[in-house]
Amino acid sequence: MYKSQMSPKETQKAIKMIKVFFEHELSERLNLTRVSAPLFVEMGTGLNDDLNGIERPVSFDVKSTGNHIEIVQSLAKWKRKALKDYSFTLGEGLYTNMNAIRRDEDLDKIHSIYVDQWDWEKIIGSGERDLDTLKSTVSIIYSIFKDAEAMLHAKYPFIQPILPDSLSFITTEELLAMYPGTTPKEREREYAIKTGAYFLIGIGDLLADGQKHDGRAPDYDDWSLNGDLLFFNPVHDDVLELSSMGIRVDSQTLSVQLDKAGASDRLELPFHKALSSGELPQTMGGGIGQSRICQFLLRKYHIGEVQCSIWPESMIREMKEMGVTLL
Repeated sequence: MYKSQMSPKETQKAIKMIKVFFEHELSERLNLTRVSAPLFVEMGTGLNDDLNGIERPVSFDVKSTGNHIEIVQSLAKWKRKALKDYSFTLGEGLYTNMNAIRRDEDLDKIHSIYVDQWDWEKIIGSGERDLDTLKSTVSIIYSIFKDAEAMLHAKYPFIQPILPDSLSFITTEELLAMYPGTTPKEREREYAIKTGAYFLIGIGDLLADGQKHDGRAPDYDDWSLNGDLLFFNPVHDDVLELSSMGIRVDSQTLSVQLDKAGASDRLELPFHKALSSGELPQTMGGGIGQSRICQFLLRKYHIGEVQCSIWPESMIREMKEMGVTLL
């Protein structure tokens, strides 16, 4: 039976420790500079992330300008434009403390309508658009998780290190071949149990069975050069996604993926025009969930134990009965 080993006050102290450590190490190890990020963007610019293409952004009009704007769902496209606007150069990158609202999220113990993550983006050379670049960057980020876990164990001995020494890599096609006849989430869990932690490559395109492993917007990640960082979470006896990242589309893959998604009309949007004409740099980037990190590293059952959000009354009652304190 689950029982938190920390009081709410001690949890808050540990959350700060994790976030300070992770933000510093992410900046140092990937050569990233912190920048300020928007909470909202103008509609019609193509800058907002439409995630799987079905989620509705929160939108409203601004009294003083008459413009209609949207709360961001992520900053996947905005970051790439910012690298150009702020005159970043090859090998340099940015990160930001991103806050978003995803009104259509199905709420449960790991999903909230409030999203807090480190969004990062880095300029790469055209010759670096390959799996080696992706894997080496993922491995650096994984090393931060390992070191954060060790730091917490030194402070809180009841937090036993569980992450494997090395990270496994597998493609969505390989995972399908390994576990035929299963759903994507079922095979994600099975491989998480087997490895402890892995990076799943190639999300967004159709697989050999004619299905997608998962949805991914067609206009930021190259579907063959992206993936999710997945850990086995013993608190839930299930797989947990901690980060999504990838090498971004160039003009060719943008056109191909938009065509596959039936969204070629987006090529007329300002962001997509700039990308197609070569005005934006070649980049890679991703998002790392802050609350998810704290939930996993502090061995918390519900994401509401490490962030403030809105929950159904039935869930609040259920958590109370389990002795889970939601913030």
